[in-house]
Amino acid sequence: MRNTPNPTTNQVSPFAALIDLLLFLGLMFFVRTIYFDSLGFWGNGLFKSISTVGLATALLYYRKQSWKDLGLTKPKNYQRLFIIVAVTLAGTVLSIMLFQIFLADMFPSSGESAASANMSKAQSTVIAIVSILTAVWIESFLEELQDRGFSLNRFQSLFSKVPFSAVLAVLMQAAIFGFRHSYDLSERSMTTGLIGLVFGIVYVVTGRNLWPLIFAHIMLNTMSMADKF
Repeated sequence: MRNTPNPTTNQVSPFAALIDLLLFLGLMFFVRTIYFDSLGFWGNGLFKSISTVGLATALLYYRKQSWKDLGLTKPKNYQRLFIIVAVTLAGTVLSIMLFQIFLADMFPSSGESAASANMSKAQSTVIAIVSILTAVWIESFLEELQDRGFSLNRFQSLFSKVPFSAVLAVLMQAAIFGFRHSYDLSERSMTTGLIGLVFGIVYVVTGRNLWPLIFAHIMLNTMSMADKF
């Protein structure tokens, strides 16, 4: 079992990457226009992510690839995993702090997020808390598959004929990650984009294993939800 995917052997052709991205991003943004009242906020969020990851899985299968090729493999060194998680969280917090200090005033506030609004209406019972956190953890896992796993690697394949393809791929997935969390150019989209940027850089620099980022994403979202209960 490979622990460090090879970004060159696991790339598809630029044309195949373009087709995959058009289908993947098309579905990603289309399902976000759908809302089932019976599922509620968290159920709809999981429906959207599961749909997108499902398509990505089908595309990987069609290209004779798997999620293992993109980094969903068991880490060989757990000490290194914890170090990467810590560095990712520290880099994320630092980048957001610097943004808040120097650049936040340049962007309008997007107001209370849908998650916060929904959380304020939830009863803080043990069952409610466990249910919401479970949904948050699953969503964190799925987002890493979507954004760092599939999106970033397909963008790198798309830009494989130009210099700094990995840099362009990291920037593109971060921009999309930020935009789809608020659909505007606001403080929220910028801070979320910074998270995607830090996570993308860590993913590429540390050998493209998704598990450290999944754990960091889970911890980050759990901490952000803690003050809402």
